[in-house]
Amino acid sequence: MGQHWSLLDQWFPPASKFSVHDIPDLTGRVAIVTGGNTGIGKETVRQLLTHNAKVYLAARSRIKAEDAIDALKEDTGKEALYLELDLADKAKVRKAAKEFLDKESELHMLFDNGGVMWPSHDQLTKDGLDLQWGTNVVGHYLFTTLLIPALLAGAKSSPDGKARVVVTSSMSAYLDVIHWGSFRPGEVRDKMTTYQLYDQSKHANVVFARELGRRYGSQGIAVTSCNPGNLRSDLQRNLNPVARFILQRILYPTPYGALTQLWAGTSPETVDFNGKFLIPWARVGECRPEANDPEIGRRLWEALVEETKE
Repeated sequence: MGQHWSLLDQWFPPASKFSVHDIPDLTGRVAIVTGGNTGIGKETVRQLLTHNAKVYLAARSRIKAEDAIDALKEDTGKEALYLELDLADKAKVRKAAKEFLDKESELHMLFDNGGVMWPSHDQLTKDGLDLQWGTNVVGHYLFTTLLIPALLAGAKSSPDGKARVVVTSSMSAYLDVIHWGSFRPGEVRDKMTTYQLYDQSKHANVVFARELGRRYGSQGIAVTSCNPGNLRSDLQRNLNPVARFILQRILYPTPYGALTQLWAGTSPETVDFNGKFLIPWARVGECRPEANDPEIGRRLWEALVEETKE
């Protein structure tokens, strides 16, 4: 009953006590937002620019990214920088991290926001992984860990002594756990639907964030994960038209979804929230117990290390 109440509370959250007007001046701070060309990623970039951060908008499509950068510049008067990032291709993830590190020595805020949702079951990454696992989990693990040197440097130069990593999960994190052996085509994955594969990836986002926080929290990297809320988003493009029409009627406008991750990534109030799971709108919550299990975190980390070995 407790979990059901939590989900209901997150579907119909109370009014937020945090607003974009509470974001401090971010002059001198460097941020990356993956999937920053659309949806809550774009809203996150908008507010970071508005508050004077230097923002790298990381996305796969240069055309879509540049369209977003132009629109944001018109709105804010500030210009984001494009970083080409394809989370579904490990070689391109490495290339993106290198490109960033060649330009910047410090990173103060990393929003692991990009992802895919409910693609057709047969879709795989360039490396043969389930598309949702490879993009949402493996791609972000690899990108984040390659940027650890810049995050450690960012923590030292940050006014609050912390660099922030915010991992965007979902309410779906409550709906399933990690199914070992499902990451590539085979018997385990074949029995799962694309919806279950998505739920698994969003649960693993929370497990990853907790484990990253365990490993680097004492070195000044504050890691949180969040359910951004139930939002109108391009992620629903894979739904059939009738289901999408119905769902769009009961979802919240996109800007609401940026609130919780902006709170996590910028607010003085959240600087010591390492390891916490945040819920709409800008509140501390609890994910299901498996997300907190250090043994599951260790096992996931070791699997990701093995998967991303060169």
